Amino acid sequence: MPQAQGTVVHNESANQFELQLPGGLAVLQYRRTPDGMDLIHTKVPGKHEGAGHGTTLVTAAIEHARRSKQRIIPTCPFVKAYFEKHPEDRELAVTP
Repeated sequence: MPQAQGTVVHNESANQFELQLPGGLAVLQYRRTPDGMDLIHTKVPGKHEGAGHGTTLVTAAIEHARRSKQRIIPTCPFVKAYFEKHPEDRELAVTP
């Protein structure tokens, strides 16, 4: 799958990572935990599904977690599937 293009913004006040797309906003929502982030929901506008935008959001969240030495709880099914396909990032994931 091709990697989507665009700049992901970490909107800390809304607890989400955002990617502005033509005609909509793709988001990866999270809850703060004592050790990091519980990634709870990924939403990509319908006409943009399957274009790699969800993966772009998850990758941004993983990079943020690495830089800030946080762990990730992959509650969202999309995020769980990402970790299954990308074993190189699994060391950041913890089960609830």
